[in-house]
Amino acid sequence: MIERTRDAATMQAMLLDAPGTALRAARLPVPAPAGREVLIRVAACAVCRTDLHVVDGDLPPHLLPLVPGHEIVGRVAGAGPGAGRFAPGQRVGVPWLGGSCGACAYCGGGHENLCDRPVFTGYDRHGGFAQYTLADERYCFALPDAYDDAHAAPLLCAGLIGYRAWAMTGSARRVGLYGFGAAGHLLAQLARRRGREVFAVTRPGDTRSQAFARRLGAVWAGGADAAPPVPLDAAILFAPAGELVPLALAATAKGGTVVCAGIHMSDIPSFPYALLWGERCLRSVANLTRADGEAFFREVAHGEVATHVVAYPLGEANEALSDLRAGRIEGAAVLVPAETG
Repeated sequence: MIERTRDAATMQAMLLDAPGTALRAARLPVPAPAGREVLIRVAACAVCRTDLHVVDGDLPPHLLPLVPGHEIVGRVAGAGPGAGRFAPGQRVGVPWLGGSCGACAYCGGGHENLCDRPVFTGYDRHGGFAQYTLADERYCFALPDAYDDAHAAPLLCAGLIGYRAWAMTGSARRVGLYGFGAAGHLLAQLARRRGREVFAVTRPGDTRSQAFARRLGAVWAGGADAAPPVPLDAAILFAPAGELVPLALAATAKGGTVVCAGIHMSDIPSFPYALLWGERCLRSVANLTRADGEAFFREVAHGEVATHVVAYPLGEANEALSDLRAGRIEGAAVLVPAETG
């Protein structure tokens, strides 16, 4: 549980007591920042598929009970004695990567996303499904003014992970997006701005998502039971379905790249070597670096991509998770806490 308190004040939060159970509404002490932590009054927190993996138990629990949520937008309400990067009241964003050791070979080599001892927001430390949260100021971002709180929240994971995955496709002109949710709808716009062709692959029969993809500039949208009409130069898998990997490889031209962008995926079925041959590359994306974040926020500094959000009160976090699980959301779900008090 959260241990450090601030003037004995309490806050509303949604707690996960055990994987596979519904979140529980609770009153918790408002945490007090220490060291280089900042106390953040949460204005909005997007709901990510990784939150589903944590809640549903696809990922092994690290901290229980847990306040989930790692796409946090809020304002600095307090600071630990070592913190000074942000001014009181300044708006900040808190992403999935909440800390790294700074000492392992990965951190030393510029790959803090692969840190041996990472700290993840809403997994190793309490997240943003609450009115207040703590974060290490070194891992927070200043956010573009072009986005209000709710529309900025999905940028902090859907945007960041999508951006890192897209960077791994190099100069690919025809890019397939397998799964068209929060990350896909942002990346489609960014790719189109760069003159790329986007092919959206959804669940079979999901005509709603396919129409959404076309509205955002996809040149083709169809179900996973129908191959794209032309060979792809690259494919990015946001859907956590391992059976899509052979399909994406089959749809990708020689020399192309298939990027698995989720933190969890069901088992990948065996497939013939011929699908990989031809110098196709199959790789994964793991987390993000702070450099990724700074580059991405420069890219969208003037509102270059539009985030489509569906807002829920904080107390309806279970409904938001259920809608995300069932694929009923166009864009991203965002929790909006009530005013503190």
